[in-house]
Amino acid sequence: MTDPSSSAVLTSTLRAVLRPVVRLMLARGVTLPLAVELLKRVYVQVALENAGRDGPVTDSRVSLRTGVHRKDVKRLRSLPSAHADLPRNVSLGAQLISRWLGQAPWRDATGGARPLPRLASAGGGTSFEALVASVSKDIRARPVLDEWLRLGIAHLNTRDEVVLNTGAFAPQEGADEQLARFALHVGDHAMAAVDNLLGQGDSWFERGAHYRGLSAAAAAALHARASELGAKALQSLERDTAAGARSADDAGRRLTVGIYVYAEHDRQR
Repeated sequence: MTDPSSSAVLTSTLRAVLRPVVRLMLARGVTLPLAVELLKRVYVQVALENAGRDGPVTDSRVSLRTGVHRKDVKRLRSLPSAHADLPRNVSLGAQLISRWLGQAPWRDATGGARPLPRLASAGGGTSFEALVASVSKDIRARPVLDEWLRLGIAHLNTRDEVVLNTGAFAPQEGADEQLARFALHVGDHAMAAVDNLLGQGDSWFERGAHYRGLSAAAAAALHARASELGAKALQSLERDTAAGARSADDAGRRLTVGIYVYAEHDRQR
């Protein structure tokens, strides 16, 4: 029998986790009926992914485990995977910025992203065209640059150099790229936390520092310091990866490392 106190804690935990998701759905016009349909689809998908090996996974078994009606299970099983796929342009953009910030000769002496001549004829092996070509031979640099200029990820200086803006990669509000990155980062963080809670496999590194009773100035200073240290840590990891950690046969594992900061008025005095 489930401990009532544990159920209450779990319910409270789920409310806290769902709150920002519901906030996003309300802001984007996702009503409860659509949210319920999405939740049914994910319930069925996860039940199928985690099905045991003790016999065939029938619609009735999935219905019994999830509470989703058997007719809905049959319908939902025929749909494509409910995984949030990262659009190619997001993946390309993330790789470009990661390489620009983390690898020589793209970064400057201080470890930042050096301004790059826009054209290969002007910058040779260290131009923006060369950077794009180093990640993908199938994508031309000009469309990438036009999109980055539109989103404010980069700008051109008076020497016709491409300059990465501070805080990139941060697409405009509501863009598909921004939503895809939200799915990637929040989804992976939640997966790591759930694995740790359920004791499945080796524990993922998941730590956080929490502070209460801070003044606005102290919170702002901590935010700035955490952002600085986080950027340096990610750049250092990218340099390590460039030094030989990538799979030569392109069959390696996907891994996400994230750092975040959040602050609000403390309601738990």
